[in-house]
Amino acid sequence: MPVEQENVVEVKDLRFTYGGGRYAVDGISFGIRKGEIFGFLGKNGAGKTTTIKMLTTLIRPTSGSATVLGTDLMHAGKSLRRRVGVVMQEESFDFTTVEKSLDIYGVLWGTPKKEREKRIEDLLSFFELEDSRKKRMWDLSGGQKRRVQVAREFMHDMELLFLDEPTVGLDTIARRKILDMVMEKAKDGLTVLFTTHNLEEADYLCQRIAIIDRGKILANDSVSALKRSYSGFKTVEASFDRDGNEIARLLESIPGVRVERPAEKGEPFKLIGPEPEKTVRAVVDIAVKSGIKLEWLNIHAVTLEEVFLKAVGAGG
Repeated sequence: MPVEQENVVEVKDLRFTYGGGRYAVDGISFGIRKGEIFGFLGKNGAGKTTTIKMLTTLIRPTSGSATVLGTDLMHAGKSLRRRVGVVMQEESFDFTTVEKSLDIYGVLWGTPKKEREKRIEDLLSFFELEDSRKKRMWDLSGGQKRRVQVAREFMHDMELLFLDEPTVGLDTIARRKILDMVMEKAKDGLTVLFTTHNLEEADYLCQRIAIIDRGKILANDSVSALKRSYSGFKTVEASFDRDGNEIARLLESIPGVRVERPAEKGEPFKLIGPEPEKTVRAVVDIAVKSGIKLEWLNIHAVTLEEVFLKAVGAGG
């Protein structure tokens, strides 16, 4: 994407290596506009967290350039950090109570006492942590700890928020509450870089998405444009009364179709191609001729998950 003047994050040819000759981030370029929720998707080890650490001044880039909120990353300091919020995967302040953890964050960011007290009560209520306010962090469940990690970033005002897999370990209701809160904050002008392994979340939340793999960005566009990259392809889902390689081989014999085998037992096969009606007929013919009972058959538009698998390779 061309760098635009209104971008609050501008990255050009950014690289980082931990040593050993391989780049964890290898020449990436992208921009994030003010008020945008920008998804950053990739497998474990793809370079997502390393990128966030560079953009939040936790580690220094090996080469390339970046500006965050108009500040050159190579010369960024406390003035930039005070304008940014970060939720990383690592835990911190585990020695204290939930209530005190929120207060510590408010103090660190210079939030006045009365405002801290109000925000603590609001956040405890919103994140359903009121009954846990006096519990020490190490006594909480994984999901409760994650809620505290997200909640305490809102103890101060910020212009840019980095969320590194913020919903890991949360139930469906808690995830949706956090996503909706982020969306509302973005409407008020907050800019967000959001990483997740949950492709449904990214589809729901993000306006634009970059897919990164082995340190390189493979795709960068709006969600709708990425889906259109399939050029009208649709997915046929099919489940049978038995599992096995025999069915997979039969389905893979259908011309013009890419077959994705089920990741887990009970999930359907996915057959992606431009002519779903022909694919359905072929699947039915295979079931009839082979004496295999067809239990489920469905056609739907290509999902973001399928775009992601296409970009990084389903077997990688």
